[in-house]
Amino acid sequence: MKRITLLKPHYAIAILLIIITSCKEHTITATAPETHITSKTDELPPKTPLSSDFKEYWYNGEAEITSYKLEQARYGEIRKGTAVLVFVTEDFLPEQQVKADNYSKNNIPVLKLNATKNFNTGIYPYSIMQSTFYPVANNQHAIKISASIQEWCGHVYTQLNNREVFKIQSHSYFQGEADQNFNLEKTWTENELWTKLRIDPKSLPVGQISVIPSLESTRLHHNVLQPQEAIASLKADRYTISFPELNRTLTIQFNPKFPFNIEGWEETTVNTTSSKSETLTTKATKLETLKSDYWNKKTNADEKLRDTLKLQ
Repeated sequence: MKRITLLKPHYAIAILLIIITSCKEHTITATAPETHITSKTDELPPKTPLSSDFKEYWYNGEAEITSYKLEQARYGEIRKGTAVLVFVTEDFLPEQQVKADNYSKNNIPVLKLNATKNFNTGIYPYSIMQSTFYPVANNQHAIKISASIQEWCGHVYTQLNNREVFKIQSHSYFQGEADQNFNLEKTWTENELWTKLRIDPKSLPVGQISVIPSLESTRLHHNVLQPQEAIASLKADRYTISFPELNRTLTIQFNPKFPFNIEGWEETTVNTTSSKSETLTTKATKLETLKSDYWNKKTNADEKLRDTLKLQ
């Protein structure tokens, strides 16, 4: 990993890798050297031409909302819950890196993905949300990625901003993770691959690649946020990424025809201790898809749309 911390040097000697068993944590320390990152200004590849089908589907004033039955691996067991993927196009301000209120030729058109999960672990609930803002030009990395996880022990938040390098802000209630600011060299991010797939699956990277794992996965497993060596493969209706060092494999199933709807996904992890090896698979199975300007559906009467999505 090439990484430079913005904290004072005597506070940046070690990175704590925390293995979760419950709200009370057992911690071990992993160290990483500081490395200076040189800013790069690379010329962008050509934009992906947007078809008439793409414009008609994604620029009609509606978002695509898809609900999923969720079987989530957590604390050595499978938990039942729901997941929702919300895809929508919007204009993004390049400097502030937030949604633009007004049109400007300088805005960056993005395909945004808000991905949520809700499930219970025993008595207490988990709520997870990841947001990815990916240029529809499909010729550079995501402009911004963020993730938050809330549960009764506390909450955590991570944000990645794509500037001259990837700038990371990270906040957590766990000791050793509290508040961090650091940089990473630009490379593929797992989060952006979901939106890249919706624009053109054939443009997905394959083979041996360097990938920053999803912010959700990094947080749930308390891994150091850094690029990992991965092996990616693409078939007609599925995309698979394996992370050998993390003992983790993600497979996304999708419709091979436009608009390349995501039908579901599986994420398998292998946890090995001195006494046993345990394999658990998270699964998401599509329930319903709804096209809607959901931001205008906020009355009590609009709650019936949740029945349509089978979220009640």
